[in-house]
Amino acid sequence: MAGKTYHVAVVGVTGAVGQEILRVLERRKFPVGELVPLASERSAGTETVFAGRKQKVRKLESAAFAGVDFAFFSAGATRSREFVPAALKAGAVVIDNSSAFRMDPGVPLVVPEVNGDLLQKKPKLIANPNCSAAILAVALAPLHRSAGLESVVVATYQSASGAGAKAMAELEKQVRDHAAGKEPQAEVFPHVLAFNLFSHNSPVGPNGYNEEENKMVEETRKIFGLPDLRMVPTCVRVPVPRAHSEAVVARFAKPLSVGEAKALLAKAEGVRLVDEPAKNLFPMPKHASGELDVLVGRIREVPGDPRSLAFFVSGDQLLKGAAWNAVQIAERLISSRA
Repeated sequence: MAGKTYHVAVVGVTGAVGQEILRVLERRKFPVGELVPLASERSAGTETVFAGRKQKVRKLESAAFAGVDFAFFSAGATRSREFVPAALKAGAVVIDNSSAFRMDPGVPLVVPEVNGDLLQKKPKLIANPNCSAAILAVALAPLHRSAGLESVVVATYQSASGAGAKAMAELEKQVRDHAAGKEPQAEVFPHVLAFNLFSHNSPVGPNGYNEEENKMVEETRKIFGLPDLRMVPTCVRVPVPRAHSEAVVARFAKPLSVGEAKALLAKAEGVRLVDEPAKNLFPMPKHASGELDVLVGRIREVPGDPRSLAFFVSGDQLLKGAAWNAVQIAERLISSRA
């Protein structure tokens, strides 16, 4: 990506995802000519580091988007609804990591490995999916292209990182307190996470599914363009610092053998096949943390149903589930302009 450089704004730059966006921009050598680090008034004036240089965080306000080419939003749905219109009016391409626009029929919800063709229309506003939906989509895409996805049953094992930096710090403190013989306390989460697990900490809706589970259903359907996809998710928070995992049973329109599935996944973009039964080596959050690819393995038949497969997935929630997916979208947009 040598040549032209871009003015890049990161909204919510002091948060866990905002910081990860900075690291991914560096890691990918994204052509940042000028960085505009933005956060709430409370964080304005603090410093962040990008490309080895300290930069002062600026207050998030409409005027801050003047001259910005790409604006990465990661400050929550309320902030996105308030300030995305200003960024668009200033001429920026906006990649929004919140839930604000994901289900807007006029806004593409993009996982580049799955539906990156939507970027050919050069949209000005692109929504980044829910982290669990994005990780799942990468694993399902090559199998869907071959055999046609009909239904998905998925149980998630979601790390503390999904709730931000404070949640990660709380888990670490709970572990230390437990080791010291103290009673761990919960403040960020509704329950103690250390040495425990619980149903995802989002409100349960009238249909009996919590907000995270409903997001997975709605967003997976939109990403694949399958409005009637049958899907049963169970989302669980587990005491892992970083990277989400998912146990998946997928049913297809036609039979797909384990060997065929492994061959498809082994060559799929954004996937790393980790499937070594003799070593009991399959995807783990420990190995997925810090990786751009989604790890897929433990692929096996569903007895009595040749059209179904079971498998296990691990992916970094802060990367493929957020920051990397957003930067990847920007990279695709730049490539399409070349």
